[in-house]
Formats: sequence, structure tokens, C-alpha cells
Amino acid sequence: MVKGVSHRVIVVKSPDKYFEEAIFVIREDVLQARGADSASVMRQARRAANEYVKKRGGKPQGRSLERLPAPLFAAAGAAATGIAWLAMHLYHL
Repeated sequence: MVKGVSHRVIVVKSPDKYFEEAIFVIREDVLQARGADSASVMRQARRAANEYVKKRGGKPQGRSLERLPAPLFAAAGAAATGIAWLAMHLYHL
């Protein structure tokens, strides 16, 4: 959806191997009321991007199952299949 509002945006390019760029939408009151210059806005955008990366620490922030290695999933699937096969043969299903 396109709205009739225009925003000022800063794009910070990242030398990081995970992120290509960070996009910041600048609050209008910062530019109008506080009279911030472009250099200070860029410094603040870089600082915010760096703090975000530092907080995450490069660790995945998903559910615990997403962090398990793939061979463990394969072993769990094989074990479940073996248990199902054994149960079927023991109970003549």
C-alpha cells in the first residue's frame, strides 16, 4: 500500500558478512525541532546498527529446535522410525 506521506530515510551500508544494509526512517521532529545535522544523524544511525549487532552477539535468536544440528534431527527421525517399526511387529499391527 502506498500512502501520501514522505519520510526521510538513511541507508547505512554494512561491512558485516550477514547484513547488506540497514535502513533507518528519520523522525520528523528530530530534523525540524532539534535541528540535527546530517553528520550527527549518520553517527546515531551507525551507533544504533552497531548496538543491535552487539546485542545479538551473532547467536541465533530462534526457538531451541532451530539451533539443533541437522544430524541430530536425522538421528531422532531414525529412532522414531525404529520405535514405530518395533511396536508394529511386537503388537502385530
